Amino acid sequence: MTEPDAPTTSDAPTTVIVLFGGQSAEHEVSCISAVHVLNALDSSRYNIVPIGISQDGQWAHSDSALELLRGGGAEQPRSLGASGQRVEASSVLQPAEVRSGQVVVLPVLHGPLGEDGTIQGMLELAGIPYVGSGVLGSAVAMDKAVAKSMFDAAGIPQAKWLGWRSWELDTPAARTEAARTVEAQLGWPVFVKPANMGSSVGVTKARDLPDFLAALEEAMRFDDTVVVEESITGREVEFAVLGNERPEVSLPGEVFPAKEFYDFEDKYIDGNATFEIPASFSDSDTQAGQEIARRAYAALRCEGMARVDFFFEPQRGWLVNEINTIPGFTPISMYPKLWEASGLPYAQLIDRLVELALQRQARRAVYHGRARLGAL
Repeated sequence: MTEPDAPTTSDAPTTVIVLFGGQSAEHEVSCISAVHVLNALDSSRYNIVPIGISQDGQWAHSDSALELLRGGGAEQPRSLGASGQRVEASSVLQPAEVRSGQVVVLPVLHGPLGEDGTIQGMLELAGIPYVGSGVLGSAVAMDKAVAKSMFDAAGIPQAKWLGWRSWELDTPAARTEAARTVEAQLGWPVFVKPANMGSSVGVTKARDLPDFLAALEEAMRFDDTVVVEESITGREVEFAVLGNERPEVSLPGEVFPAKEFYDFEDKYIDGNATFEIPASFSDSDTQAGQEIARRAYAALRCEGMARVDFFFEPQRGWLVNEINTIPGFTPISMYPKLWEASGLPYAQLIDRLVELALQRQARRAVYHGRARLGAL
């Protein structure tokens, strides 16, 4: 792997604020990921500040996270965000610990109000570097309908899909008409998803009209935009992407779900899915998948990191499913596993992400400074 540009340096240690929990349905996944990120951070190199966000939106220094860090993180907490000393969100931006030296926020937040550009916008306004995609990349990747529109515009291969806003489906007649459109354009079965949710939350496989109507109800519990995708008979494959201007792509990893499809329980609770890393593809197929992953990453303006999920179909080849800009970091999560198989161990991966955040901040500061001076 090529080395990144030299990171910005300082005499004082870099403070890494690990921001986790959050108000989305993926709160628990975030908490589990955070424990492992905290354990991977080198406490001799970084000043580590864990901040939890409870499901009711309260921010707190998380004492329980620190205890798990010291104890090796053997437990898997269901929630960390509500414990510890409460703080105002604004105080996280200039805590006493970071008034000298560099600070980087590492958001380990999944779903709305964390992965969708909201936290990223707050950090941009505060001038605080952070790991992962910016406001635009985060927002676009979070909304599956917008992301798929962008993929279509960029000529990136993907499954056939349709999308509706909830108010377009507010009558039984409208939903029945949507079902007819799905049957005519996609055929049964299909997958029905909330546009702004991850970790397979709210996703249902619909085989007929009654299934479809129930699936719409489930998806609209989580979002006001619904995406419907054709069912693909193919291999489920993921690539990890790392970098800013010149991103690198990992080897592929194949998922073998224990259930009919790779759902929330299979990903994070049962852990019965199996993986092949690296997946068995020819060199030419691997390189083709890596190039499409890189193009998809660029099309959505991603930075820092993302996991690109694919289907590989014998007739059509690589079909992008979606991009996850804050992938899971649990022991069974694909993103760190893919980089480990590609020669980058977990702890070094976290170091690279911190470096990339600092590099992007330094680059953007130049343009922000010119804009303020009117020297565009």
